[in-house]
Amino acid sequence: MASRVSGRANKRYAVDEARRDEDHEGFLRHKGFRWLWVSLLVCLIAIAGYAMADVRPRPNGGTWMGYTLGTVGALLIVWLALLGIRKRNMTAGRWSLKAWTSAHVYLGLSLIVVGTLHTGFQFGWNVHTLAYTLMILVILSGLYGIFVYATLPRAIAANREQMTKAQMLESLAALDRQLETAAQPLGREESDLVIAALAADPFRASAIARLTNSYPRCRTDAALKGMASSAAGEKVIALLRKRRGQLAQIRRHMRLRALLDIWLYFHVPMTIALIAALTAHIVSVFYYW
Repeated sequence: MASRVSGRANKRYAVDEARRDEDHEGFLRHKGFRWLWVSLLVCLIAIAGYAMADVRPRPNGGTWMGYTLGTVGALLIVWLALLGIRKRNMTAGRWSLKAWTSAHVYLGLSLIVVGTLHTGFQFGWNVHTLAYTLMILVILSGLYGIFVYATLPRAIAANREQMTKAQMLESLAALDRQLETAAQPLGREESDLVIAALAADPFRASAIARLTNSYPRCRTDAALKGMASSAAGEKVIALLRKRRGQLAQIRRHMRLRALLDIWLYFHVPMTIALIAALTAHIVSVFYYW
């Protein structure tokens, strides 16, 4: 009896360990790179079919092979574009968000092979080449997204120093309250510098400022430069330096978040443009068929 209980406990422990390993597994390594192998298989089939097809006068999108590859490519593009909808319906299991994202990445990369072979390496100034170009741009922006999601979350966690965003803001607010009290004995000019620093919104910054982490008009820096090193201002100067350090941490966080999110401002609109160009490509092909 004891051996049965022990055996069941060991099985539960093994299952729990497997689930934990799967939870910590990245979407690129999902299920032992399952979707990488599927993607490679799709590419090999496309290359083999293209190599063995005897089409005249030369391979192009208007041959039976071109139509086959074009249909596969168009279906893949539409299916991959559904990831945004899929994110709103997160589930576990075979088609979890992680599995869908893994398939999205690797099957998206296979489009480079499928789409290029579909063209038969014939390009021109037309809607067909426009659709192909947009497809490549979408894939490239997706590759950037993979890179930032694989590297930046660690940098964000390291910058937070085990603090949440709310805690960083509360730390800044606490410094501001101390500064407001410490600045009361100061003269009018010095007091105005501190008031201006406290009135500045740390989140009001242009996209360029966030991405480059460059704030040449920082009022806290201006207050430090303009503050006289008098006995009455020593505590204020120390607090302003702490405030500058806290602002630097928040701004690094804002920069990393901007780098993490900005690719979507290119990826999503270009995906919409790709679907529009793909629709025009398909309609024009069948109109002149």
